[in-house]
Amino acid sequence: MEKTKIMKKNYEFKNVLSKGKYYSGQCIEAFIKKGTIKDTNFLGIAISTKIAKATRRNQIKRLIRENYYFYEKSLKTGYQIVFLWKKRVGTEKVNYQNIHTDMNIVLKKANIIEEET
Repeated sequence: MEKTKIMKKNYEFKNVLSKGKYYSGQCIEAFIKKGTIKDTNFLGIAISTKIAKATRRNQIKRLIRENYYFYEKSLKTGYQIVFLWKKRVGTEKVNYQNIHTDMNIVLKKANIIEEET
């Protein structure tokens, strides 16, 4: 977690959700906005209370965070990223592999994964 900070304030989330670009996978959605700090990424995870109870929501957040940390070293810096769980997708699809493939798709669409040489 060397180059990522966590978003906690409501106005930070609102800013990214209103001005960021939208990218979608099967289970997760991402709003990505170019940030003002060039050497740091900001990560936010939001899951609606209508999706599931607190323990299940926290499990989804942990899995999304873990998958993000897998990609962290290969991401370009200077972005604000908010991940959302899709409301129409049930919690039965929650597992590491589904989130991993979705995050790969979303980050490649957003073109923020650095090319490996």
